[in-house]
Amino acid sequence: MADPIYWDDAYPIALLLRALHPDADPLAVPYEALRDWVVRLDGFSDDPKALPIDCLEQIQAEWVEVIN
Repeated sequence: MADPIYWDDAYPIALLLRALHPDADPLAVPYEALRDWVVRLDGFSDDPKALPIDCLEQIQAEWVEVIN
């Protein structure tokens, strides 16, 4: 089983998203879709109904960094 993942785990989430969606442009993914991708990650243990814009922005920024 994967380690628990929470909304504020931006860097590990970005690495997982990069692996699962290698052709996705992080800046083109709407926040609602990004939220859906995050809550489907193995080990996600936070509130799946939340839409924490600040966390999603940080995840997006980290994702951009890991692909550059």
